[in-house]
Amino acid sequence: MPRTLDDEMATEQRLSALQEQNLQLARTIAELRNQDALKTQFLSNISHDLRTPLTAIITHAEILRDGILGSLDERQSESISSIISGGRQLLGMVNEILTYARGEANQLSLSRSEITIESVIEQVSAMSESLIARKGHSLSVDIEPGLPPIAADRDKITHVIANLLGNAIDFTPPGGRVWIAARMAPESENGQAILIEVGDTGIGIAPEHFDLVFREFAQVDASASRSHHGTGLGLAIAHKFVELHGGRIWLESSVGVGSRFYFTIPVRSAA
Repeated sequence: MPRTLDDEMATEQRLSALQEQNLQLARTIAELRNQDALKTQFLSNISHDLRTPLTAIITHAEILRDGILGSLDERQSESISSIISGGRQLLGMVNEILTYARGEANQLSLSRSEITIESVIEQVSAMSESLIARKGHSLSVDIEPGLPPIAADRDKITHVIANLLGNAIDFTPPGGRVWIAARMAPESENGQAILIEVGDTGIGIAPEHFDLVFREFAQVDASASRSHHGTGLGLAIAHKFVELHGGRIWLESSVGVGSRFYFTIPVRSAA
């Protein structure tokens, strides 16, 4: 049946409507991208602006704690210690926001050097000793002998392991067990890699929340009454750091049993 003039006009109108919808969609996408860039810039700026006074508060509190301006009684010392502890916690959160903003702006890079996973794990374990003791946990470290050195960013690998261990300690009830293990990963088409495991006997995570834990600003328990607080960026940043090295990160967990976080780092020479 031949097309009529009305059919052609209807087709042109539909095409015109589709073109207008596409233009509107393109404008919406551009606006959202602009808003996202503004958000990232705001986070970066506010983080810089907060770090300076926070660092000054912590420094002056440490001067008071050390008695440089005069001796303090026991209650004053406890109060100053609380200020320092709270200030450092807040500064850590600000640093996480700044790192996230840099990542969103593609400003993160790796400063590779030849390191051993064993030395990084020993460093993280030593830094966590006091916190583990306060929680009454036991920490075990199991490192496969003869792991090769790798060319990696030591600070970023340290950050990943410290974040995972800190979460394991934080989300495990007093008297629990946490551990770190490192071994060669099974051979794959991408070559050799070292597999690091950080586990605990804590509260665990339900399977439907596995993807959520690696999202920015996400909290499995987002209620105002939750007992564990933070920016919700720690695991998202760890995920980004691992990916920058060409590795991957994932978890296994059961509610009430505990969690195991794994990540791989490819074995590459410094050359």
